[in-house]
Amino acid sequence: MKLALIGTHGVGKTTLCFELAARLKRRDVDVELVREVARRCPLPINRDTSRDAQAWILHTQMAWELEAQATHAVVLCDRSVLDNFCYLLYAAGPQPAWEPLLAAWLATYDVLVKVPLWTTPRWDGVRDTDVLFQKAIDDLLDEQLRRRGLAHVALDPARRDCWGEQVLALLEPRLSPMPLLFPDPEPEAGPGRG
Repeated sequence: MKLALIGTHGVGKTTLCFELAARLKRRDVDVELVREVARRCPLPINRDTSRDAQAWILHTQMAWELEAQATHAVVLCDRSVLDNFCYLLYAAGPQPAWEPLLAAWLATYDVLVKVPLWTTPRWDGVRDTDVLFQKAIDDLLDEQLRRRGLAHVALDPARRDCWGEQVLALLEPRLSPMPLLFPDPEPEAGPGRG
């Protein structure tokens, strides 16, 4: 199972991702975290990004997800290819050449969880702190979700303290084996049995 936390920068995706990973580990779930790729990009990001930078980010995101899925039952992604694509749209406009790959890759996520814009970004050495840029990315992401008809869970900004519980409740049916409707009957005790 692969879950991606999506949303603009500075809204708490990374914090929630680590919280969920810790909770799942405590339940003995084999989970791997795919961290935010953009922070490792050797090219300019944020408002200074380029097609090349976003191509590196998108391809690296896919590679890291493939690597995680190869050896782990549950993969938590701090962002998805859709988030990264929105930064490309912001920088360079529509990208028809990317559409087939993007559409195919989006189908690989079992769950998308949209973390809402509820606060302004804080400087951390990488993150852009311009609030208009932050809002523009959030708007692009909402537009892409609508345009593509992507099913997703939208977290409530007023219930931030419950986000972890909400996402775990969503995952619960997928983590626990479903009970059999017609379980095999218990063998009857008889001569030579028991």
